[in-house]
Amino acid sequence: MDILITGGAGYIGSHLADRLLADGHSVVVLDDLSTGRFENIAHHQGNPRFAWVQGDVRDAPLVARLVERCDVVFHLAAVVGVGHVVRDPLRCVQVNVGGTEAVLAAAFAHRRRVLFASSSEVYGKSDRVPFREEDDRILGATRIPRWAYAVSKALDEHLCFAYADRGLEVSVVRYFNSYGPRMDGRGYGSVVARFISQALKGEPLTVYGDGQQTRCFTYVSDTVEGTVRAATRTEALGQAFNIGSDREVAVRDLAEMIRTLTGSSSPIVQVPYEEVFGRQFEEAVRRRPSIDKARRLLGFEPAVPLEEGLKHTIRWFERNLTAETQRAQKG
Repeated sequence: MDILITGGAGYIGSHLADRLLADGHSVVVLDDLSTGRFENIAHHQGNPRFAWVQGDVRDAPLVARLVERCDVVFHLAAVVGVGHVVRDPLRCVQVNVGGTEAVLAAAFAHRRRVLFASSSEVYGKSDRVPFREEDDRILGATRIPRWAYAVSKALDEHLCFAYADRGLEVSVVRYFNSYGPRMDGRGYGSVVARFISQALKGEPLTVYGDGQQTRCFTYVSDTVEGTVRAATRTEALGQAFNIGSDREVAVRDLAEMIRTLTGSSSPIVQVPYEEVFGRQFEEAVRRRPSIDKARRLLGFEPAVPLEEGLKHTIRWFERNLTAETQRAQKG
Protein backbone atom coordinates (compact mmCIF):
# COMPACT_ATOMS: atom_id res chain seq x y z
CA MET A 1 0.00 0.00 0.00
CA ASP A 2 0.88 3.66 -0.24
CA ILE A 3 0.87 5.03 3.29
CA LEU A 4 1.01 8.54 4.76
CA ILE A 5 2.35 9.01 8.29
CA THR A 6 1.80 12.44 9.81
CA GLY A 7 4.37 13.07 12.53
CA GLY A 8 6.50 10.37 10.94
CA ALA A 9 9.82 11.91 11.98
CA GLY A 10 8.86 11.64 15.64
CA TYR A 11 9.85 8.90 18.02
CA ILE A 12 6.90 6.54 17.44
CA GLY A 13 6.24 7.70 13.87
CA SER A 14 9.76 6.90 12.70
CA HIS A 15 9.60 3.39 14.16
CA LEU A 16 6.25 2.94 12.44
CA ALA A 17 7.84 4.03 9.14
CA ASP A 18 10.60 1.45 9.66
CA ARG A 19 8.04 -1.29 10.18
CA LEU A 20 5.84 -0.40 7.23
CA LEU A 21 8.78 -0.10 4.84
CA ALA A 22 10.09 -3.45 6.08
CA ASP A 23 6.65 -4.92 5.32
CA GLY A 24 6.98 -3.76 1.70
CA HIS A 25 4.77 -0.69 1.71
CA SER A 26 5.58 2.74 0.30
CA VAL A 27 5.68 5.50 2.92
CA VAL A 28 5.39 9.27 2.82
CA VAL A 29 6.21 11.14 6.03
CA LEU A 30 4.76 14.56 6.83
CA ASP A 31 6.42 16.38 9.72
CA ASP A 32 7.19 19.98 10.64
CA LEU A 33 10.21 18.90 12.76
CA SER A 34 9.00 20.92 15.73
CA THR A 35 9.60 17.89 17.94
CA GLY A 36 10.43 15.21 15.39
CA ARG A 37 13.96 14.86 14.09
CA PHE A 38 15.11 14.30 10.52
CA GLU A 39 17.81 12.00 11.91
CA ASN A 40 15.07 9.56 12.85
CA ILE A 41 14.18 8.92 9.21
CA ALA A 42 17.42 9.87 7.43
CA HIS A 43 18.43 6.22 6.99
CA HIS A 44 15.57 5.80 4.51
CA GLN A 45 16.89 8.47 2.14
CA GLY A 46 17.51 6.86 -1.23
CA ASN A 47 14.80 4.25 -0.76
CA PRO A 48 12.46 4.62 -3.77
CA ARG A 49 9.51 3.61 -1.56
CA PHE A 50 10.15 6.43 0.91
CA ALA A 51 9.58 10.17 0.73
CA TRP A 52 9.20 12.92 3.26
CA VAL A 53 7.60 16.34 3.24
CA GLN A 54 8.34 19.08 5.74
CA GLY A 55 5.09 20.84 6.50
CA ASP A 56 2.35 21.65 8.99
CA VAL A 57 -0.44 19.13 9.45
CA ARG A 58 -2.85 22.08 9.71
CA ASP A 59 -2.07 22.99 6.07
CA ALA A 60 -5.31 21.58 4.66
CA PRO A 61 -4.42 21.85 0.92
CA LEU A 62 -1.07 20.11 1.52
CA VAL A 63 -2.67 17.39 3.62
CA ALA A 64 -5.38 16.87 1.00
CA ARG A 65 -2.81 16.37 -1.77
CA LEU A 66 -0.87 13.83 0.30
CA VAL A 67 -3.97 11.96 1.43
CA GLU A 68 -5.27 11.69 -2.12
CA ARG A 69 -2.10 9.84 -3.15
CA CYS A 70 -2.22 7.26 -0.35
CA ASP A 71 -4.32 4.25 0.65
CA VAL A 72 -4.08 4.57 4.45
CA VAL A 73 -3.25 7.47 6.78
CA PHE A 74 -1.54 7.00 10.13
CA HIS A 75 -2.19 10.29 11.92
CA LEU A 76 0.38 10.72 14.69
CA ALA A 77 1.25 14.41 14.33
CA ALA A 78 0.52 16.30 17.56
CA VAL A 79 1.94 18.52 20.25
CA VAL A 80 3.03 16.03 22.90
CA GLY A 81 4.88 16.12 26.21
CA VAL A 82 3.66 17.65 29.45
CA GLY A 83 6.30 20.37 29.35
CA HIS A 84 5.31 21.53 25.86
CA VAL A 85 1.62 21.44 26.72
CA VAL A 86 1.91 23.39 29.97
CA ARG A 87 4.09 26.05 28.36
CA ASP A 88 1.85 26.59 25.35
CA PRO A 89 -1.63 25.09 25.73
CA LEU A 90 -2.98 27.26 22.91
CA ARG A 91 -0.64 25.72 20.35
CA CYS A 92 -1.44 22.28 21.75
CA VAL A 93 -5.14 22.69 21.10
CA GLN A 94 -4.71 24.39 17.74
CA VAL A 95 -2.31 21.80 16.32
CA ASN A 96 -3.97 18.72 17.75
CA VAL A 97 -7.53 19.63 16.84
CA GLY A 98 -6.82 21.60 13.67
CA GLY A 99 -4.46 18.97 12.33
CA THR A 100 -6.86 16.14 13.00
CA GLU A 101 -9.72 17.98 11.32
CA ALA A 102 -7.55 18.55 8.23
CA VAL A 103 -6.59 14.87 8.05
CA LEU A 104 -10.11 13.54 8.62
CA ALA A 105 -11.71 15.93 6.16
CA ALA A 106 -9.23 14.93 3.45
CA ALA A 107 -9.60 11.22 4.22
CA PHE A 108 -13.38 11.52 4.10
CA ALA A 109 -13.29 13.36 0.78
CA HIS A 110 -11.02 10.74 -0.80
CA ARG A 111 -12.40 7.69 1.06
CA ARG A 112 -9.11 6.73 2.72
CA ARG A 113 -8.78 4.67 5.89
CA VAL A 114 -7.35 6.47 8.95
CA LEU A 115 -5.57 5.32 12.09
CA PHE A 116 -5.66 8.03 14.75
CA ALA A 117 -3.08 7.96 17.54
CA SER A 118 -4.70 9.09 20.78
CA SER A 119 -3.44 8.82 24.33
CA SER A 120 -4.10 7.42 27.79
CA GLU A 121 -4.42 11.08 28.75
CA VAL A 122 -8.05 11.02 27.58
CA TYR A 123 -8.91 9.19 30.81
CA GLY A 124 -7.78 12.26 32.75
CA LYS A 125 -7.59 11.71 36.49
CA SER A 126 -10.08 8.88 36.68
CA ASP A 127 -9.42 6.47 39.55
CA ARG A 128 -11.37 3.64 37.93
CA VAL A 129 -8.44 1.32 37.24
CA PRO A 130 -7.83 -0.47 34.93
CA PHE A 131 -9.06 1.95 32.29
CA ARG A 132 -11.48 0.47 29.76
CA GLU A 133 -12.21 2.06 26.42
CA GLU A 134 -15.86 2.79 27.20
CA ASP A 135 -15.28 4.19 30.71
CA ASP A 136 -16.32 7.69 31.71
CA ARG A 137 -13.55 10.27 31.78
CA ILE A 138 -12.70 12.61 34.67
CA LEU A 139 -10.82 15.78 33.79
CA GLY A 140 -9.60 18.76 35.74
CA ALA A 141 -10.74 22.36 35.42
CA THR A 142 -10.32 24.05 32.05
CA ARG A 143 -8.19 26.79 33.63
CA ILE A 144 -5.48 24.19 34.33
CA PRO A 145 -3.19 23.90 31.25
CA ARG A 146 -2.31 20.32 32.18
CA TRP A 147 -5.63 19.09 30.76
CA ALA A 148 -5.42 20.86 27.39
CA TYR A 149 -3.73 17.85 25.84
CA ALA A 150 -6.27 15.39 27.24
CA VAL A 151 -9.18 17.51 26.02
CA SER A 152 -7.65 18.00 22.58
CA LYS A 153 -7.13 14.27 22.12
CA ALA A 154 -10.64 13.51 23.36
CA LEU A 155 -12.08 16.04 20.91
CA ASP A 156 -10.00 14.43 18.17
CA GLU A 157 -11.60 11.10 19.04
CA HIS A 158 -15.05 12.68 18.87
CA LEU A 159 -14.17 13.91 15.38
CA CYS A 160 -13.03 10.42 14.40
CA PHE A 161 -16.24 8.80 15.54
CA ALA A 162 -18.38 11.54 14.01
CA TYR A 163 -16.72 10.93 10.65
CA ALA A 164 -17.10 7.18 11.19
CA ASP A 165 -20.84 7.71 11.56
CA ARG A 166 -20.75 9.27 8.08
CA GLY A 167 -18.89 6.32 6.59
CA LEU A 168 -15.19 7.03 7.14
CA GLU A 169 -13.08 3.97 7.90
CA VAL A 170 -11.25 5.00 11.07
CA SER A 171 -9.74 3.38 14.14
CA VAL A 172 -8.28 4.89 17.31
CA VAL A 173 -5.40 3.71 19.49
CA ARG A 174 -4.70 5.08 22.95
CA TYR A 175 -1.00 4.83 23.79
CA PHE A 176 0.21 4.11 27.31
CA ASN A 177 3.69 5.46 28.04
CA SER A 178 5.56 4.19 25.02
CA TYR A 179 9.35 4.23 25.32
CA GLY A 180 12.38 3.15 23.33
CA PRO A 181 15.20 4.41 21.08
CA ARG A 182 14.85 7.87 19.51
CA MET A 183 13.04 9.44 22.45
CA ASP A 184 13.95 13.05 23.15
CA GLY A 185 16.78 12.85 25.65
CA ARG A 186 15.54 15.98 27.37
CA GLY A 187 12.55 13.95 28.55
CA TYR A 188 9.83 16.38 27.46
CA GLY A 189 7.47 13.51 26.75
CA SER A 190 8.88 10.61 28.73
CA VAL A 191 10.02 9.97 32.27
CA VAL A 192 12.05 7.03 30.90
CA ALA A 193 14.04 9.34 28.64
CA ARG A 194 14.63 11.81 31.44
CA PHE A 195 15.84 9.19 33.91
CA ILE A 196 18.17 7.49 31.40
CA SER A 197 19.72 10.77 30.29
CA GLN A 198 20.27 11.88 33.87
CA ALA A 199 21.71 8.54 34.92
CA LEU A 200 24.18 8.39 32.02
CA LYS A 201 25.32 11.96 32.65
CA GLY A 202 25.76 11.37 36.38
CA GLU A 203 23.02 13.88 37.21
CA PRO A 204 20.39 13.41 39.92
CA LEU A 205 17.35 11.44 38.79
CA THR A 206 14.47 13.85 39.38
CA VAL A 207 11.29 12.18 40.57
CA TYR A 208 8.33 14.53 40.53
CA GLY A 209 6.08 14.41 43.56
CA ASP A 210 6.40 11.46 45.93
CA GLY A 211 7.22 8.98 43.16
CA GLN A 212 4.33 6.69 44.05
CA GLN A 213 2.35 7.60 40.95
CA THR A 214 2.19 4.57 38.65
CA ARG A 215 2.41 4.08 34.91
CA CYS A 216 2.49 1.14 32.49
CA PHE A 217 5.49 1.36 30.17
CA THR A 218 5.26 -0.03 26.65
CA TYR A 219 8.27 -0.76 24.45
CA VAL A 220 8.03 0.90 21.05
CA SER A 221 7.89 -2.32 19.02
CA ASP A 222 4.76 -3.29 20.95
CA THR A 223 3.30 0.18 20.38
CA VAL A 224 3.93 -0.16 16.65
CA GLU A 225 2.52 -3.69 16.51
CA GLY A 226 -0.74 -2.60 18.11
CA THR A 227 -0.92 0.42 15.81
CA VAL A 228 -0.48 -1.63 12.63
CA ARG A 229 -3.07 -4.17 13.72
CA ALA A 230 -5.62 -1.47 14.50
CA ALA A 231 -4.99 0.19 11.13
CA THR A 232 -5.39 -2.94 9.04
CA ARG A 233 -7.97 -5.22 10.64
CA THR A 234 -11.63 -4.99 9.73
CA GLU A 235 -12.58 -5.69 13.35
CA ALA A 236 -10.92 -2.42 14.36
CA LEU A 237 -13.10 -0.13 12.28
CA GLY A 238 -15.02 2.40 14.35
CA GLN A 239 -13.28 1.24 17.55
CA ALA A 240 -10.84 2.63 20.12
CA PHE A 241 -8.17 0.43 21.67
CA ASN A 242 -5.83 0.74 24.64
CA ILE A 243 -2.37 -0.14 23.34
CA GLY A 244 0.14 -0.75 26.08
CA SER A 245 1.48 -2.96 28.77
CA ASP A 246 -0.71 -3.69 31.77
CA ARG A 247 2.22 -4.02 34.19
CA GLU A 248 1.93 -1.15 36.67
CA VAL A 249 5.18 0.40 37.95
CA ALA A 250 5.70 3.23 40.43
CA VAL A 251 7.84 6.05 39.04
CA ARG A 252 10.21 5.84 42.01
CA ASP A 253 10.73 2.13 41.29
CA LEU A 254 11.39 2.94 37.64
CA ALA A 255 14.12 5.36 38.70
CA GLU A 256 15.73 2.67 40.86
CA MET A 257 15.54 0.20 37.98
CA ILE A 258 17.18 2.56 35.51
CA ARG A 259 19.89 3.54 37.97
CA THR A 260 20.73 -0.15 38.45
CA LEU A 261 20.68 -1.00 34.73
CA THR A 262 22.92 1.95 33.83
CA GLY A 263 25.31 1.29 36.72
CA SER A 264 24.87 4.90 37.73
CA SER A 265 25.64 6.30 41.17
CA SER A 266 23.34 9.27 40.63
CA PRO A 267 21.14 10.13 43.59
CA ILE A 268 17.37 10.03 43.26
CA VAL A 269 15.80 13.29 44.35
CA GLN A 270 12.16 14.26 44.75
CA VAL A 271 11.04 17.52 43.17
CA PRO A 272 7.61 19.08 43.81
CA TYR A 273 5.48 19.29 40.67
CA GLU A 274 4.89 23.00 41.18
CA GLU A 275 8.62 23.73 40.89
CA VAL A 276 8.60 22.32 37.36
CA PHE A 277 5.11 22.93 35.99
CA GLY A 278 3.68 25.70 38.16
CA ARG A 279 1.22 25.83 41.04
CA GLN A 280 -1.83 24.86 38.99
CA PHE A 281 -0.42 21.55 37.81
CA GLU A 282 -2.39 18.35 38.46
CA GLU A 283 -1.27 14.77 37.89
CA ALA A 284 -3.03 11.44 37.53
CA VAL A 285 -2.09 9.03 40.32
CA ARG A 286 -2.49 5.78 38.39
CA ARG A 287 -2.49 4.90 34.70
CA ARG A 288 -3.17 1.23 33.96
CA PRO A 289 -5.07 -0.01 30.90
CA SER A 290 -7.30 -2.96 30.37
CA ILE A 291 -6.08 -4.46 27.10
CA ASP A 292 -8.79 -7.11 26.94
CA LYS A 293 -10.43 -5.46 23.92
CA ALA A 294 -7.14 -5.26 21.99
CA ARG A 295 -6.41 -8.88 22.84
CA ARG A 296 -9.85 -10.01 21.71
CA LEU A 297 -10.24 -8.04 18.49
CA LEU A 298 -6.65 -7.44 17.42
CA GLY A 299 -4.78 -10.39 18.90
CA PHE A 300 -2.52 -7.81 20.53
CA GLU A 301 -0.18 -8.88 23.31
CA PRO A 302 2.78 -6.80 24.58
CA ALA A 303 5.85 -8.96 24.06
CA VAL A 304 8.81 -6.99 25.45
CA PRO A 305 9.32 -7.04 29.25
CA LEU A 306 10.17 -3.71 30.84
CA GLU A 307 13.69 -4.74 31.87
CA GLU A 308 14.52 -5.93 28.35
CA GLY A 309 13.09 -2.83 26.73
CA LEU A 310 15.00 -0.57 29.10
CA LYS A 311 18.27 -2.33 28.22
CA HIS A 312 17.67 -1.74 24.49
CA THR A 313 16.79 1.89 25.17
CA ILE A 314 19.78 2.50 27.43
CA ARG A 315 22.14 1.10 24.76
CA TRP A 316 20.69 3.51 22.22
CA PHE A 317 21.07 6.44 24.60
CA GLU A 318 24.67 5.43 25.33
CA ARG A 319 25.53 5.39 21.61
CA ASN A 320 23.70 8.65 21.00
CA LEU A 321 25.35 10.37 23.95
CA THR A 322 28.78 9.22 22.73
CA ALA A 323 28.08 10.53 19.22
CA GLU A 324 26.91 13.90 20.58
CA THR A 325 30.04 14.18 22.72
CA GLN A 326 32.26 13.42 19.72
CA ARG A 327 30.49 16.02 17.58
CA ALA A 328 30.87 18.61 20.34
CA GLN A 329 34.61 17.87 20.61
CA LYS A 330 35.09 18.28 16.84
CA GLY A 331 33.16 21.49 16.56
